[in-house]
Amino acid sequence: MSTVLLREVPVDSVVHRLWAGTKMIAAFGISLLLMFLPMWPVLGLVIAFLVVIWLAARLPIRTVPRLPWWFWGLVAVGALINAPIGTKALLGYAQVFVFGMVLVAASFLIAYTTPMGEVAPALAKLGAPLRKLGLPVDEWAVVVALTLRGLPLLLDEIRVLRAARKLRPKDNLLHRAADQNPLIDILTACMAVASRRAGELGEAITARGGTGMLTAHPSKPGRDDAVALLIVGVVCAGGVVLGTAL
Repeated sequence: MSTVLLREVPVDSVVHRLWAGTKMIAAFGISLLLMFLPMWPVLGLVIAFLVVIWLAARLPIRTVPRLPWWFWGLVAVGALINAPIGTKALLGYAQVFVFGMVLVAASFLIAYTTPMGEVAPALAKLGAPLRKLGLPVDEWAVVVALTLRGLPLLLDEIRVLRAARKLRPKDNLLHRAADQNPLIDILTACMAVASRRAGELGEAITARGGTGMLTAHPSKPGRDDAVALLIVGVVCAGGVVLGTAL
């Protein structure tokens, strides 16, 4: 089965019912912890916490991203480059890799358990203090929300274009010439599709009252969110204690 990417998985769980801003604050706190204390015990603690959250979210196994072979090949090449330098360099490379994968996993957890319609209102509420400085918080929130919503659509379009290209007949010189530059062919088609999608999306947003409607959805935390943030705070505090004790 294909991997679900940056889309909410429609199951009922305590994680799905949390406010979108709570999940963003939790991910930010975890990233700060690992940024200053990227030790192996702290990484292990955070990984175990994310696994517990994954199980609590009742996400099916198909949501685990299947990374392509060339990705692991590049990781292996990086390890081979650092290996001659010494064990310390190799361990440092492994720590950076695991750190990046943990942040990606936390981002996927947010995407899998949060409706895209709740992202913009949550970002607008979290950035409310910045409005006093004259910053366009609502516009930033809308841009982020539309980017997250549009990326899965663009990936689906790329899959369709690749499938259509494979089915295209190759019995004339024009098609044979196009096959010599497959990357340029796909990128050109993707740009055309993305431009068409952007125009349609802009017209739909205008017809529904403009971008202000995207952040006007009522969004606020509840009691469960306070408990969730408390748990995340305890985990981060445990990571600080564990990291400073080493």
